[in-house]
Amino acid sequence: MRVGIDLGTTRTVIASVDRGNYPVLSVEDATGDLHEHIPTVVGLDGEDLLCGWEALAADAGRGEIARSFKRLLSLPDATGATPVRIGARERSLAEVMNVFAAHVIAQIRRSARCAADEPIEVVLGVPAHAHSAQRLLTLDAFARAGATVLGLVNEPSAGAFEFTHRHPRSVTSRRTAVVVYDLGGGTFDASVVRVDGTDHVVERSIGIPHLGGDDFDAVLAHCAVRAAADDTADGAQAGIDPSDPAVLDAARLAKERVLPQTRRMLIELEDADAMVRVADFYDAATPLVEQTLEAMGPLVASSALAAADEAATTEDELAGIYLVGGAAALPLVGRMLRQEFGRRVHRSPYPSASTAIGLAIAADPESGYRLRDRISRGIGVFREAQDGREVTFDPLVPPGAAPRADGSLSVTRHYRAAHNVGWFRYVEFPATDGLETSGDLTALAQVVVPFDSALRDGRDLSQVQVERRGDGPWVEETVHVDANGITTIRLMLEDGYTVETSAL
Repeated sequence: MRVGIDLGTTRTVIASVDRGNYPVLSVEDATGDLHEHIPTVVGLDGEDLLCGWEALAADAGRGEIARSFKRLLSLPDATGATPVRIGARERSLAEVMNVFAAHVIAQIRRSARCAADEPIEVVLGVPAHAHSAQRLLTLDAFARAGATVLGLVNEPSAGAFEFTHRHPRSVTSRRTAVVVYDLGGGTFDASVVRVDGTDHVVERSIGIPHLGGDDFDAVLAHCAVRAAADDTADGAQAGIDPSDPAVLDAARLAKERVLPQTRRMLIELEDADAMVRVADFYDAATPLVEQTLEAMGPLVASSALAAADEAATTEDELAGIYLVGGAAALPLVGRMLRQEFGRRVHRSPYPSASTAIGLAIAADPESGYRLRDRISRGIGVFREAQDGREVTFDPLVPPGAAPRADGSLSVTRHYRAAHNVGWFRYVEFPATDGLETSGDLTALAQVVVPFDSALRDGRDLSQVQVERRGDGPWVEETVHVDANGITTIRLMLEDGYTVETSAL
């Protein structure tokens, strides 16, 4: 059985491959009701981790669960040991991911009535700007759960598959570009995808790692607290904490019920329900949408601007701007995008499931869909210079680098070592300005190489003084990014001594 799995910040959605169709799998909750998603939450029952609907049922509103743990994956220093707080206790991020992935695979078998020995082959979605550690933790969790991971696909790229599958006539010989606007529960991504039949080439991606539906929930929760305070007789604060998980849950439920014609929302709070005007919520949430519009500005430009930026897409080339992701269902989002870009804005009829459907298309060998996804983040290295007194930065792989036909990319350099010990700090970055980095950096790996063979006796190299040498060995430095966006670094010296490490 082949499926696409969209591991979302708030909801995990699964679509299956079924003879050219890609239905979303239904999952039972604790009472036997069917839902087209699994809540991306974990809880504790004694020392055992519970997941999804089971975690919500066992918790019964006590708040002893961990929501939105996927956001921890995007932290620059995320590792398997990163703690996930579950009520008053903690579990490691690797353990949480592994148990949740096993739960998802078990639910697939149950929903599809698969035999215990039937292989489950999956394509997983990741944010376009997911760094190597995030990709590796996601892939490893589902591999440990017994699934065969066919690959990782960037979420907006999967959205483009769903768009061209659903709207094949929208792409013409003149209008070949699709901009996918993906606003999920925890992240915002957008990509320009060039389409030629079933061939899809991602030209450029941008993203905001910590902006999504959770932030809209927080805005609405604050609106609800203000409304509850205004409703009290003396105008005093109602004593409601807007960061309380129960308040955020109530805000999320109210937000998901908003329709274009809705004028007021009832936020069901424990002690004092609040009535919030939709106009007030929209006023407060508008800056969040404006951030996404500002971020995606470089992807869509006038012809004059596009001439100066080859990666930009002119409006004449645009087949459509496609809104996917659960948070994109909020009417405010579509309204503001149409004000900015006009009638070519389309919302997926299944915004929460669009990515999963696109991933299922990617998993289907009969679909014929092909994707070349450019490297969203660059890779560079900080090195010692001037006897260790200075540090230089070398960009090795630029953002937007085009992969080979198999989806991988390799960069190799040769140079003579200038010091007795080499300290290399490899990072991922969104942009460069000369040798200076801008934007957020994510650590990939720290590699220490004893260029002096006398130092290879097991001693602590951190205690060795860095000294400049004029007769160091030749070094072959290779940075390899596989088709899933996971980086491996290898430094091999002329005498065969090799240091190799993967990200994380």
